[in-house]
Amino acid sequence: MDGFRVGEDDFELDGRPVRLLSGALHYFRVHEAQWGHRLAMLRAMGLNCVETYVPWNLHEPRPGTYRDVEAVGRFLDAAHEAGLWAIVRPGPYICAEWENGGLPHWLTGAVGARARTRDEEYLGHVNRWFHRLLPQVVARQESRGGPVIMVQVENEYGSYGSDQVYLRHLADLLRAEGVTVPLFTSDGPEDHMLTGGSIPGVLATANFGSGARGAFEKLREHRPGGPLMCMEFWCGWFDHWGAEHVVRDADDAAAALREILECGASVNLYMAHGGTNFAGWAGANRGGGPLHDGELQPDVTSYDYDAPVDESGRATPKFWAFRKVLAEYASTPPPQPPPPLPSLAEPASAALPTWSSLDAVLDVLGTPESEHPVPPTFEDLDVDRGLVRYAVTVPGPREPYPLTVRGLRDRAVAYVDGDRAGVLTEDTPTLPAPVAGHARVELWVESLGRVNYGPRTGEPKGITGGILHERQYLHGVRARALRLDAFDVLSAVRELPATGAGNGRPGLYRGVIEIGTPGDAFLDLPGWTRGFAWLNGFNLGRYWSAGPQTSLYVPGPVLRAGANEVWVLELEEGGERVGLV
Repeated sequence: MDGFRVGEDDFELDGRPVRLLSGALHYFRVHEAQWGHRLAMLRAMGLNCVETYVPWNLHEPRPGTYRDVEAVGRFLDAAHEAGLWAIVRPGPYICAEWENGGLPHWLTGAVGARARTRDEEYLGHVNRWFHRLLPQVVARQESRGGPVIMVQVENEYGSYGSDQVYLRHLADLLRAEGVTVPLFTSDGPEDHMLTGGSIPGVLATANFGSGARGAFEKLREHRPGGPLMCMEFWCGWFDHWGAEHVVRDADDAAAALREILECGASVNLYMAHGGTNFAGWAGANRGGGPLHDGELQPDVTSYDYDAPVDESGRATPKFWAFRKVLAEYASTPPPQPPPPLPSLAEPASAALPTWSSLDAVLDVLGTPESEHPVPPTFEDLDVDRGLVRYAVTVPGPREPYPLTVRGLRDRAVAYVDGDRAGVLTEDTPTLPAPVAGHARVELWVESLGRVNYGPRTGEPKGITGGILHERQYLHGVRARALRLDAFDVLSAVRELPATGAGNGRPGLYRGVIEIGTPGDAFLDLPGWTRGFAWLNGFNLGRYWSAGPQTSLYVPGPVLRAGANEVWVLELEEGGERVGLV
């Protein structure tokens, strides 16, 4: 049979064996104007294919409300133009160190632990989403002259569940919606993962960072025939706020890549180019294992991943080491890398003199205040990314008692009668000083990213257990939400009233930074603590002095010659200036 297919031992194209040399590049982590450059870098590394996930929550922010699903098709067209095949991993769950593993907050808030199962309510939403998404993929299959050669069924499902009825439903759904190219699953090379995550008649692949021979031996125990492929070769890793920056030696990674190829296998580099978690879409992990409520480990804004093509699109030593290995297995010599995209010619800095208090921002951009018997979660208030201000008045008269927030996710800046009273977390849920009767308590709570992997995926955000004064619950809690996408309405932000000098207080700081020739840059925020930054209305993502990330990547197309608007939403303690370097 002509076209791309899964053969008895190899992938085949028009009856001839082919080896897939693929690299992960997520269209949603790269500014669209830079897709072509990044895809050309993959070609220059010696790859013949690109792989991408599709994050459901990015494209369906509310049930039945869709946002630029066509971006998937535009990216696949760009891959085709670059001379690359494409592997699509549509989910519905993607992990990817992405907010909630790609599942919409409104979905997991409604179905809870029934997500990623045969549950009818969950599958009803999946069916509707795939019906909207898959035409972008189906029209671009290899059999129709496009680049798409394979589509994944779910994602690493064996690391989560064992519902074979669910997996079969997804495979049948993909076929019913017109996917004719080969389907596949990908899981860790362990018995329980491969048995939980693979289904008969669908190619099984393995994910790992080293030890290819042992991994493929385990895969062969479950699948004696068919092509071997490492669908995620973890050539780097991601970073968490407050932890050390993770790197992997280029020679070590190249040796592991060579071992995969020496096994006769195909490979997908994860990541070939990581990109950036713009607009607060970074996810989080939970330490401690499945039986423990481990510490939340939020992911940083950069998704550089120590990949061979770095966050700003430059070739690293790992790029050249991989290019040398891949050249031995490619059918044609790789082309030369494209010229680097322009960088900012001269550094620039500016003060941000216009300040609006958080209350003023909430008055204009937030939702109306509502009162609840117990604190509502972010899901209850329809907040995917952003803040919620909880307010409660302590009954009185009564003597001062400890005030504790149960089930806090993730971080709260607390005020008592207008004075800052401390920062609370899951591990430190009690205010340092006791609170007396009649006090007004405000808790500004921020989600640091929903868990994207493991049994805690989909857990709610905000205050999930209640507010305690001594051992007594406080009821009649008022809540008001500030979604990050409220800042997408540029006119509303520009019309915010200034409320005096910021002097480092929490709030929205605004100013203008003048540059000459635009180009790729990084935004430095010396002296700032934690929040979000925008340039010309483009949300660069979260910054946090906890590190290890110390500046935010600015794609060149975001900037313009002359005046550039800068907004900084500071949640704890602000600085005086920002800089572009």
